[in-house]
Amino acid sequence: MSHEGIRFSSQEEKARQEAENQPLSRIAITPEKVRVLLSEGKGLEIDWADGHRSAWSFAWLREACPCATCVGERKAEGRKAGEARPKPVELLPIYAPPANKPGSAQAVGRYAIQFNWLDGHSGGIYSWDYLRRQCQCRECTFAAEAATGQPN
Repeated sequence: MSHEGIRFSSQEEKARQEAENQPLSRIAITPEKVRVLLSEGKGLEIDWADGHRSAWSFAWLREACPCATCVGERKAEGRKAGEARPKPVELLPIYAPPANKPGSAQAVGRYAIQFNWLDGHSGGIYSWDYLRRQCQCRECTFAAEAATGQPN
């Protein structure tokens, strides 16, 4: 008998998963205004239909890419969405193009946005639901900490 499918999880992990699985109201995931601040190099801002406002830096968005490849890498490395990779030790600084900046962005139907990153990656489709659940504002990060004991 194999026990490969058995997985034990902590109370905190169970609470986080339950919070993630709670459906958000339609108004909470309906953007009223979406601003992609490409020329400023800042990030993404969304005003939601329920009056909430969210903002993410491009660096955070790139590290939180929801595509299967990036999610798998983060999971294997034990990183959360938006958490940067550890920097490798370099002997000499080498020029690297700004990878955490998109060249363009486009709407995906009425449910998401997709970025074409300067590092060549474009597989992530950031749904409105995903972005609202990953809101980085003080109110949402405080609520996430209160619910799970860990920051968003």
